[in-house]
Amino acid sequence: MKRPSILLADDHAVVIEGLRSMLDGPEFEVVGVAGDGRSLLEAAARLQPDVIITDITMPSLNGIEAARKIHEQSKKPKIIFLTMHLELVYAMAAFAAGASGYVLKSAAGEELINAIRDALNGRTYISKQIAPSVQHAREVGAGKDRSAIDGLTRRQREVLQLLAEGLQAKEIAAMLNMSSKTVEFHKYRIMDALGLHTIADLIRYALRNGIVE
Repeated sequence: MKRPSILLADDHAVVIEGLRSMLDGPEFEVVGVAGDGRSLLEAAARLQPDVIITDITMPSLNGIEAARKIHEQSKKPKIIFLTMHLELVYAMAAFAAGASGYVLKSAAGEELINAIRDALNGRTYISKQIAPSVQHAREVGAGKDRSAIDGLTRRQREVLQLLAEGLQAKEIAAMLNMSSKTVEFHKYRIMDALGLHTIADLIRYALRNGIVE
């Protein structure tokens, strides 16, 4: 019987290798790895995995934005976030992006395989440490408007991350296939929407909200 295929995404090589050694075996097959959000998009389209295990904070495109894009594909893999973020806001954003699981890195050894099995069987898995607060928030509908970030368009969120990573308007324009003038337009709209005044403010905001690290 064919083993379920897994794609791993994390920008730390040691995490990738640890996950590969844990998961690649008789039950699952690790078919690929990615070190940033855009590589994850390409690998997901090319490999068509059954399950994606991804971090939230990654270069180029964060895991939550990548998950949103992946779920627009015809084949929708199960996506499990493996993260250090305990905060409810991240978990709610992950599930809003279509996650089937949210596992804390500190609990990966005991929880990740169960999360994959649950996802493959159509269930949702949440790390025990945060499950009660996440379940309560989902029941009462909390977290739908998690922050001002949700008021930005998808393109603006992409530009926000790339600006916070230190890319110049020309570099962003080439990466996103738009003009430098359009990048500048997005930049000022973002700063206005978030109440920011300088690029330094924008970088601090991105750091506080887990967009970059």
